[in-house]
Amino acid sequence: MVFPGRKNLLETNAPRWIVFLLDVFISVFAIVFAYLLRFNFQIPDEHDSTMFVGVLGVITVRCISFIVTKLYAGIIRYATFRDTERIFMVLLIGSLVIFLANLFSTGIGNGNYLIPFSVIVIDFILVTLMMIATRILAKGLYWKLIATEEGHQQVLIFGAGDNGIVVKQTLERELSGSSNIIGFLSANKKRIGNKIDGVGVYHYDEFESLAKENEISTLLFAEENMEMELKRAIVEKALALDIKTLTIPKASDWINGELSYRQLRKVRIEDLLERDAIHLDEKNIKNQVAGKRVMVTGAAGSIGSEIVRQLTRFLPAQIILVDQAETPLYDIQLELEEEFEFSCFKVIICDVSREDRMRLVFEKYHPELVYHAAAYKHVPMMEYHPMEAVHNNVNGTRVVADLSNEFKVTNFVMVSTDKAVNPTNVMGASKRIAEIYIQSLNRHSKTKFITTRFGNVLGSNGSVIPRFRKQIEQGGPVTVTHPEITRYFMTIPEACQLVLEAGAMGTGGEIFIFDMGESVKIAELAKKMIKLSGLKLGKDIKIEYTGLRPGEKLYEELLNAKENTLPTHHSRIMIAKVREYDFNLVRDEMESLLQVGANGDTIKLVKKMKEIVPEFISQNSVFQALDT
Repeated sequence: MVFPGRKNLLETNAPRWIVFLLDVFISVFAIVFAYLLRFNFQIPDEHDSTMFVGVLGVITVRCISFIVTKLYAGIIRYATFRDTERIFMVLLIGSLVIFLANLFSTGIGNGNYLIPFSVIVIDFILVTLMMIATRILAKGLYWKLIATEEGHQQVLIFGAGDNGIVVKQTLERELSGSSNIIGFLSANKKRIGNKIDGVGVYHYDEFESLAKENEISTLLFAEENMEMELKRAIVEKALALDIKTLTIPKASDWINGELSYRQLRKVRIEDLLERDAIHLDEKNIKNQVAGKRVMVTGAAGSIGSEIVRQLTRFLPAQIILVDQAETPLYDIQLELEEEFEFSCFKVIICDVSREDRMRLVFEKYHPELVYHAAAYKHVPMMEYHPMEAVHNNVNGTRVVADLSNEFKVTNFVMVSTDKAVNPTNVMGASKRIAEIYIQSLNRHSKTKFITTRFGNVLGSNGSVIPRFRKQIEQGGPVTVTHPEITRYFMTIPEACQLVLEAGAMGTGGEIFIFDMGESVKIAELAKKMIKLSGLKLGKDIKIEYTGLRPGEKLYEELLNAKENTLPTHHSRIMIAKVREYDFNLVRDEMESLLQVGANGDTIKLVKKMKEIVPEFISQNSVFQALDT
């Protein structure tokens, strides 16, 4: 037989029936004790005969109220002030019901009321105090045991505002005796040197000295909107000192409006790669989207699904979600219905490269805006399957673009990639050919064809961060292709916000590139993730270098060497000035490429791609032979 560990036992929720029986027991005790107090522990003979009926009536009312309101269903260790309010209101209403019932009981028992009104008042006070007290006691005992299990910690809190005070009070309430708040760190000079809730406030420059002097074990970030550069710098220092870093969730995610210790989480690498919030021209985006029928291809993917989420707040008449991935498409459907409570959408399972099927979709729904995010994106996979890259990325884009032109779509926005710049792999070259096609088509169409180009997004399907996290959870090793490889990163919401902004500002034919910030060395990224997980590099887990994969290059670029950029009204969006192509020539080349692909000769197909995109020079690939 396997016995649960102490920690697992503590994590187990008390069965609801036990909580219910405890509440009933308290109610019985309270009403009996109320009678005894009222009559100085000597029940008069005239009340002796009615007391049993009165007690039974009170318990019946209490049981019914507990069942109707499910007062027993809450998790006691997460009980908050709102739960206390709820207990008070349920018991008060129950006592009022007993009070009213008592009014109609006159004449029972020699013309007296069934229950003395003083007994009802005493019962209400007793049962309320006892039910609240038992929950506070159980909660305090639980967190005391958890605190003992997790050990003593010396804590610094970054943020001396309201959230910082809430964090301090939460730690003291739930980890009393096992956490010692040394002080608050702040960038607000007006607060430095003062004391808040009995604890000193220090400038963040004093972090290292405070940490060493007080043997700080935990740094807790309590500010939701602090400058990212400052946060990165503080976390770097904490990691160097082997200090655990935690952060709070958004206030809107707190349980019943109150913060719980269990909601604190470790700082993640995504938190350090984020940048300051984007300010969008929401009025312009809303003018474009509101009341319109919008199609999103690749709607089940990382980018496509986030574009759908972003679109919902601009009140489109309808969103048409197109994807061939059944389960992820079903997931985003449920998310729209249950989390967003958004119903103005249609889900279409379809391969964008099937012209006959896509034509039916356009004929039925007549989209006015199209966001084209459908694409194969994994570099090594497409290096092994160039025909699929051309079929989906090139032909799929051609099909959706041609139908958008035919059905007079107002704006067509394509999601491209930095790998389309000086491509070294089949995937990047296929996206560059797709860019060329819609740019050249723009000059012969009333539809505005717009391209957006950016680098890697944090947490996207198959990206490096989820892969590293999984490897760390499994005990390693963490595999990096090359010690010098770097990549640009952007969060999924940030990228999709910029896609909407670029789509709204575009006049047609532009390639918008996004400010991706500084490139990140992947090996350093892996090291930070290991440290943030509380593990020691080389001791608990190691990094292995596996060599560059087919088609992979060390450094990504956002602009071709022959390209220049123009600024826009948005500081993070620029326009790439690129070579323009004759549409008739491009169309002929496209037909030729698709015919070669249909013949199944991979070498001839990639050779044709290199003719269309002369800057396509393969790296770490069998197709390097074609470049000589």
